[in-house]
Amino acid sequence: MRKADRLFQIVQILRRARRHPVTAEALAQELETSKRSVYRDIAALMAQRVPIRGEAGMGYVLDQGFDLPPLMLTPDEIEAAVLGAQWVSRRADPVLARAALDLIAKIAQAVPERLRPYAAEPAAIAPPSWNQQPDAIDMVQTRQAIRTGRKIALDYRDELGRETRRVIWPVTIGYFDTVRMVVAWCELRRDFRSFRTDRVLAADFLDERYPERPSALRAKWHKAVLRNRGHVE
Repeated sequence: MRKADRLFQIVQILRRARRHPVTAEALAQELETSKRSVYRDIAALMAQRVPIRGEAGMGYVLDQGFDLPPLMLTPDEIEAAVLGAQWVSRRADPVLARAALDLIAKIAQAVPERLRPYAAEPAAIAPPSWNQQPDAIDMVQTRQAIRTGRKIALDYRDELGRETRRVIWPVTIGYFDTVRMVVAWCELRRDFRSFRTDRVLAADFLDERYPERPSALRAKWHKAVLRNRGHVE
């Protein structure tokens, strides 16, 4: 690997790790080089005023406020982005599917010409989805409710055919091969629940905000997942 490519990869690894220190040993293992080379590369980056903090034995952190030039992507990153966008275009609602196709087109136009084949003719492909169940709730409004922290009132039929009225605090949407699920705090169950979008009978998108920041509710949900909670209704 050329030195310039290695320096780019070090910055990328540190950016991926966010604010968690990455040791020289971990950097060397991912880059398939020696720790001595990593130390020299870190020194070279610091000499170029790349805001890296840390020291040998403790690990390194890339300070906030520094970023790489936009769309400075590697071939693997391009193929990963295109593969993910393909998957979304074949499994998401129409608005998100169109956005995924637009993303592929923008990547193909924005990257240097020598990298365009990785977007136009990728080596990997996401197959079509079979037996996909239609959404019975407006997914665009659902995503907006998640972003703004607003409640949704659902008329819902569970897997046993029982119908209930729920008020939920939506957290995120899970996309699977054939179904989508809205993960939410359920006021009726007083716990996190997952609701299949094809089982929704009616949905009212309320102006009322739930009494938590969306990020705080999402953090609680992550903890609940670690405790094996979060049942599918």
